[in-house]
Amino acid sequence: MSQKIAVVTGSHKGLGLEIARQLAAQPGFVVIVTARKIESAELAKQTLTEEQLTVDAQQLDVTHADSVSQFTQWLEQNYGRVDVLVNNAGINPYYSAEESSILTAQPAVLLDTINTNAAGMLRITQALIPLMQRHGYGRIVNVSTEMAALELMGQDQYPIAPSYRASKVVMNALAVMMARELAGSNILFNSYSPGWMKTDMGGADAPFTVEEGAQTAVHLATLDEDAPTGKFFAEMRKFGGPISLPW
Repeated sequence: MSQKIAVVTGSHKGLGLEIARQLAAQPGFVVIVTARKIESAELAKQTLTEEQLTVDAQQLDVTHADSVSQFTQWLEQNYGRVDVLVNNAGINPYYSAEESSILTAQPAVLLDTINTNAAGMLRITQALIPLMQRHGYGRIVNVSTEMAALELMGQDQYPIAPSYRASKVVMNALAVMMARELAGSNILFNSYSPGWMKTDMGGADAPFTVEEGAQTAVHLATLDEDAPTGKFFAEMRKFGGPISLPW
């Protein structure tokens, strides 16, 4: 089957919407845009359809097992396969005063952030991998952050943002383990940092656009069979190509 089915979580706005847009512009791609509210997903579908892109829309909340199960059933019934999964859905509570220091970070906020950014990724990835295994092909991309690189964490200039950072560290660890278990299956699993972008999360002062931030996701989602897996990449615009980051 030449047509590829791609799912992008949290793709009703910002970086997720742009990743969906750029993937849908690839030859032979159908992209499923998702959001916690079906109305938001449908609005994103309408926007991309008006741009002559082939997309569909469905409700998906990665923090709830029932929602993940219902989405997986819908996907199998309507498409029978999935070739690409981009785990973009995420939250960042660093605007709260408590998140300015690890000494004041609230455990409840940390657990809620991990539930969305890490456990949510695990839920939907575990659900969709069997559909990839059935056809012997898959490309999984995690939207992570340089802020989760342990080697850099003690000296970088980013905000402390303890809950966000910790959640992405967990996400990265899960990705490495999954890539290890999937080795040799032609299901490649990589993570990348899109950098600081002009989004609701990044704010208006960010130096880069979502168009730039989406480029590496699309690159990793369309890798050839002999490409790397289990790696952590910087955004391509920094170096003119995919360069590995330290974990």
